[in-house]
Amino acid sequence: QVQLVESGGGLVQAGGSLRLSCAASGFTFSNYAMNWYRQAPGKQRDLVATVRTDSTTSYVDSVKGRFTISRDNGKNTVYLQMNSLEPEDSAVYYCNCYRTPRNYWGQGTQVTVSS
Repeated sequence: QVQLVESGGGLVQAGGSLRLSCAASGFTFSNYAMNWYRQAPGKQRDLVATVRTDSTTSYVDSVKGRFTISRDNGKNTVYLQMNSLEPEDSAVYYCNCYRTPRNYWGQGTQVTVSS
């Protein structure tokens, strides 16, 4: 079965960096686009970044120039390098894959940025 397991969250001061990882299993990882979402308390879950099968990427405007998504198909892992973190980046971050006919989610990893 499909499994997505995130790691790398934590508490960091504003301006700091974190690197999130998502280990995938149960499907042919290289055949699917992978996404990072985030959800702050009381808010909806929003798409942050996408890496496609050809490794092209896209980002929500608020993280452009600060976050970098990448994938390692040999390790079945997707990463989110987060630099210049701001308190507004505090949220639970989720790894996601859409594999017809449904979305798959990891358990999430908490990122807290203190001012």
